[in-house]
Amino acid sequence: MFNQVTLVKLSLLLVFAALINISLLWGKPLSIETVAGTFLIIALLLIILYKDLMRYKPAFYKNYAMMLLIGILLSGNFIIGGVFSYILEGLNVRLGIVETQFAVYAIPLATGAMLTALLIDVHTAIIFSIITSLLAGIWLSNPFFSVFHFAASLTAAFGVIRCKKRSAIWRAGFFVGLVSVCTCLIIILIQGPVLSVETTLALSFAFLNGLIVAILVSAILPLLEYIFNLTTDISLLELLDLNQPLMRNLLVEAPGTYHHSIIVGNLVESAAEAVGVNPLLARVSAYYHDIGKIKMPEYFIENQQIPTSRHDKLAPRMSSLILMSHVKEGVELAKHNKLPDSIIDIIQQHHGTSVITYFYQKAKEQHVDSSSPIKEVDFRYSGPKPQSRVAALVLIADAVEAASRALTDPTPSRISAVVERVVNHFFLDGQLDDCELTLKDLMEIKSHFVYLLASVFHKRVSYPGFEIKDDYTDTKSAELQAIKQDKDKKGSPYNSFPVKTP
Repeated sequence: MFNQVTLVKLSLLLVFAALINISLLWGKPLSIETVAGTFLIIALLLIILYKDLMRYKPAFYKNYAMMLLIGILLSGNFIIGGVFSYILEGLNVRLGIVETQFAVYAIPLATGAMLTALLIDVHTAIIFSIITSLLAGIWLSNPFFSVFHFAASLTAAFGVIRCKKRSAIWRAGFFVGLVSVCTCLIIILIQGPVLSVETTLALSFAFLNGLIVAILVSAILPLLEYIFNLTTDISLLELLDLNQPLMRNLLVEAPGTYHHSIIVGNLVESAAEAVGVNPLLARVSAYYHDIGKIKMPEYFIENQQIPTSRHDKLAPRMSSLILMSHVKEGVELAKHNKLPDSIIDIIQQHHGTSVITYFYQKAKEQHVDSSSPIKEVDFRYSGPKPQSRVAALVLIADAVEAASRALTDPTPSRISAVVERVVNHFFLDGQLDDCELTLKDLMEIKSHFVYLLASVFHKRVSYPGFEIKDDYTDTKSAELQAIKQDKDKKGSPYNSFPVKTP
């Protein structure tokens, strides 16, 4: 018996197979055998694509939106190709200015592969290219066109790896045109004489193919991003702009948190490549992970300008609730400002289910009635635990940056000890159980974090004439120093675990 998920996907496959079948056979003499045979070939190729996705993209199993997107890309690719073929044939019949046998080189079937690489990944784009090229050979009744469109589609897919600006789409289109010209020349060399006017026309149409692909991708990509709420590197770059309203608001309302987020962004980006995640997504997620602190910035130590804390007059449980609320507030702000789901998930997971240790310990010290003991669960974030390696990177970097600030003498050895303690704490607490980080990944993360933090907290020489002596310090400097030393002993009240100077 098929379950509901399988039935839905099977129905989608049949629908898209029918759409592709109509696109391929439109305007051709039809028979029941031709229609049925073409449909079965398309269905077979779609089943292969589906099995590959289930093997390498198990997250797509119940993700109907992504299955729908892939079907739309595949069927839409041939619909666009059919429209171009119809237009070119019309120009040939009515005006006689375009020879159909040469104009087929301008059919932009590489559009689908480029969009798949941008919206999903390169692996899926490669399988997409294979299926597209096989069907193109059937459609155009020429096996050489399978080779032509396979080369163009692969070039389109690989041309937009780590695409970080929209101009990169035009560069990829240019390379698609060059590869199409080379492939076209090889096909002409096999089929007949090369030195002719017809060859020039064919090569011109082949190069035009790449330009048409770039135009179509530039027009369709924003639409698909909006409809399916997807995030590409291009849209991430737009969020990386510090003039975005959320980031400007964070700078004005919570400048300490803003600076902290920038440092965390540098940390996660430095380690992202080592653990195999997108460094751009890691950096953007770090920039926005604490936007919930905009609501009540004065309750977070990095934004406090006075020696006394607002938490001094609050019960530990109330203080912990205020600190926990910044996660919920951040998720609401992110949704209101239509941030991508991938970033919203990281905002929600960047503390996992860790304990606010300072207030938990303070509550236990103040509580003397043993009949109703303090529960640790009341001082834990609601989570969930990090579900991806990017979320785990932000979790660790957030804690490491905050902990390193508590060091009175941040030497490389002390920074290394703090990073080691933070990572071990999260590992033993089970916060890294769901994110697929390996022990090798953790070693890479620690080494990158230590290197970068040691650079951030480097020492400077004292410049003559700019020494700040005790005579010019504030009258409360001794009091401030005492408070700082007390915090170093107890640990920061805003970290999820105590940090002591090694």
